[in-house]
Amino acid sequence: MGYRIWFERRVAPELMPFVPPSVDMLGPGRDYDPQAGISTAQAAIAARLVYDDTLFDRATELLGVFRTGIGYDTVDLEAATRRGIAACNVPQGPTVPTAEHSVALLLAAAKELVRSSGRLRAGTGNYFSKHGAMELDGKILGLVGYGRIARRVGDVGLALGMGILAYDPYLPDEAFPPGVERARTLEELLGRSDAVSVHIPMSAGNYRMFNAGTFAAMKKGALFVNAARGGLVDHDALTSALDSGHLSGAGLDVTDPEPLHPDHPLLHRTDVIVTPHVASATPEARERMFRMAVRQALMVLDGQRPPHLLNPDAWPGVLDRLAGAR
Repeated sequence: MGYRIWFERRVAPELMPFVPPSVDMLGPGRDYDPQAGISTAQAAIAARLVYDDTLFDRATELLGVFRTGIGYDTVDLEAATRRGIAACNVPQGPTVPTAEHSVALLLAAAKELVRSSGRLRAGTGNYFSKHGAMELDGKILGLVGYGRIARRVGDVGLALGMGILAYDPYLPDEAFPPGVERARTLEELLGRSDAVSVHIPMSAGNYRMFNAGTFAAMKKGALFVNAARGGLVDHDALTSALDSGHLSGAGLDVTDPEPLHPDHPLLHRTDVIVTPHVASATPEARERMFRMAVRQALMVLDGQRPPHLLNPDAWPGVLDRLAGAR
């Protein structure tokens, strides 16, 4: 019998070579039943669905959930650990394109690309005198979180002549290289930064941490960029900060909900650019993330500990269940 692996999404033809013949491919789900086919799966290649007790009750043979990206806020790690289910992500897969996309959002907001191109399409004229772009050279870029993606964004910021200020309470001082100043508090970073770029995972404790108070603590005229998770931001508070002129612009690749309804006010502002959670959607990144997710699934089903195990306390239970299945 082959490995029974359920795929949440249909596997693109160019990714099929990374699925070995020994895999019995299950799924994907259907519109009326997104979990269709998962009941006999040993592993799930996960994307957007919520993996919690409700799903695990249906997928009683599941030994592992393997995210094709870095975020894992849709996986209930406590429930998975309790049931002896390994949970893994691919932390390096989306790093390069997400960092590049974050920089693109920063530049688009700073250079008022949406507003300027809108004026051109409307034929308003007098374009040069109306244009009020921010020059980034000499400005401070504040990075909230200083992981892989944030470090690459910071490198580009340095190349643009920006000063880099980073806040990450979970890292030692030596993790901040020369040229990158450590902010000791989030308030310090917000008050000093001309642009703030968010690079932290979603958790129950930081839901809507960027709210009216947070935006009020930012410098007047600052820019806000978020390519992390939409739930980190109170979009009504962001709208108010933009309406008041306290913030001069924003660039978002993630929202809450996703996607935004076409009539959502943020999509019709000229001081905001919004993309539909596509920062990591390059052919190279898709291949990296899919290949590693499948590789880790096969490792777990072979009884080998995967390199990016999010819930190590589950591993003894996974091995016990594997032994029982054999």
